[in-house]
Amino acid sequence: MSRSEILVPPHFHPEKVGEVWKVAYQEIAGNAEEWAKKHRISTASDDQFKICLIGVDVQNSFCIPGFELYVGGRSGKGAIDDNRRLCEFIYRNLDVLTQICPTMDTHQAMQIFHAIYLVNEKGEHPAPFTIISEEDIRKGVWKFNPRLNSSFPVSEDYGQRHLLHYAKQLREGGKYDLTIWPYHAMLGGIGHALVPAVEEAIFFHCIARYSQPNFLVKGDRPFTEHYSVLGPEVLEGPYGEAIARKSDTFFRKMFEFDAILIAGQAKSHCVAWTIQDLLEDILTQDRRLVEKIYLMEDCTSPVVVPGVIDYTEQADAAFKRFADAGMRIVRSTDPIDQWPGIKL
Repeated sequence: MSRSEILVPPHFHPEKVGEVWKVAYQEIAGNAEEWAKKHRISTASDDQFKICLIGVDVQNSFCIPGFELYVGGRSGKGAIDDNRRLCEFIYRNLDVLTQICPTMDTHQAMQIFHAIYLVNEKGEHPAPFTIISEEDIRKGVWKFNPRLNSSFPVSEDYGQRHLLHYAKQLREGGKYDLTIWPYHAMLGGIGHALVPAVEEAIFFHCIARYSQPNFLVKGDRPFTEHYSVLGPEVLEGPYGEAIARKSDTFFRKMFEFDAILIAGQAKSHCVAWTIQDLLEDILTQDRRLVEKIYLMEDCTSPVVVPGVIDYTEQADAAFKRFADAGMRIVRSTDPIDQWPGIKL
């Protein structure tokens, strides 16, 4: 017999998922406690089968139309539809989700993937979505901006050496070429914040289940991109010096939980590279752990900028590769107790 899913509470308005607004914390907290009593929802510490939901970069910068890197997918409504389904999934499965872990892409202006970091011979910065290849740097098409020296304790020579080294490491590691992204997920800015509808759902879950969300911050190292939650694209500079380090926080959850669910943005970038890093770590530790991973394919979308870039095929190929490795591809709209391997 299938379990009875919890109803979606009346405060949730699906039509507002693509908007920015203030969460009424005190009111929502009271509603959550009453909801837990009404539906006899126990505290998360009582869970026998422990489930962790990872929400990758569900932030305004990526999920709200008009913000810097809105992930619309080919439909144009990708992140909005993804987050509506994600919120509904959290509410319907409030009683079995043990913990929610949002990741937070976190940037400042002077980072290697932002326009200010590079200049050409005229002192001009590259436009957003410019692809910077190793060859471009060798030819001097784009160079390290020496005016950054006042903020970074590095010389112009080091900056240029690192830029070339970085592009080479990306190529040799099979990564995407360096992309100049619009300024986004800026620390302290509204784009950095969680999408209000998702923030509200996470807060509601926290109060109802007495389960503190575990926020994972990434992306704040200036000399490397950081798509994956587990680690940056490049770890060392041109002289072997550390420029960033990997985090084992996410991987440790493999041993704390019976199932790890992954949703968020973007399917082609931060989600895909997070899963790839996780897979590589699993294969070095215990291949059987791969079956704990559930990829919520209807709660993630690829980067698509019409007429500029479209990463749909790369994202789909990555998910096929993960499925072939043994990870489980699921849909949020299917009853969770019917997902393979879930034992509630």
